[in-house]
Amino acid sequence: MKNLKVKLFADGADLAGMKAMYANPAIKGFTTNPTLMRKAGISDYKLFAREVLRTIPDRPVSFEVFADELDAMEAQGREIATWGPNVNVKIPVTNTKGVFCGPVIKRLSSAGIQVNVTAVFTLSQVRAIAEQLSPQTPAIVSVFAGRIADTGRDPIPLMTEARAILASRPSAELLWASPREVLNVIHAEQAGCHIITATNDILGKLDLFDKDLTAYSLETVQMFHRDATAANFTIEVADLRKSEPAM
Repeated sequence: MKNLKVKLFADGADLAGMKAMYANPAIKGFTTNPTLMRKAGISDYKLFAREVLRTIPDRPVSFEVFADELDAMEAQGREIATWGPNVNVKIPVTNTKGVFCGPVIKRLSSAGIQVNVTAVFTLSQVRAIAEQLSPQTPAIVSVFAGRIADTGRDPIPLMTEARAILASRPSAELLWASPREVLNVIHAEQAGCHIITATNDILGKLDLFDKDLTAYSLETVQMFHRDATAANFTIEVADLRKSEPAM
């Protein structure tokens, strides 16, 4: 693996997978969200969080509020913050009506609660968030660079500018969210991001960094041959000699 400055966080809600990533010292933190938790079949939010924090007591773990009214969102955030000293409280940049969650971010950050502001897509949102963050309280700003790329836009210039905006808040870290491939780790590094969070399938490919491409080509050919053989594929081939014209 390359000597990376960007910190690697694992994104998921599968407890076994999180335990496996915790065993890897290269993984510096963890993120999750209600969508991932629902896909993993989680039914008791707090019980799951407690299990995660027993397994991962000493690296940052982000848990997200899911209330939609700002006062309820703040109340959930304050409760989540009590679950452990390594908890980051994820607050969406807006609620479902598009209302900026700045007041919640400001009150929690001013109270010393470490927030992770999520679902951020624009530089104007980054600027607005920066204004709400306490300069003394650590925080994370999660910009969904992968989803930005899905729209046909290059996220690297945006992430570079976001990093410059957050310079006014030295305790805040920029996180590259929703990566689509291992190359995004290099992109995050180039953009000056502090953190990139990725699912286990992407993190599992990190050992491919700097792999010899000739060897990788041969392994790919061998894979195709092995799988064709295992599937017992056959092709009836005509005897081409029979169709050749007489000389």
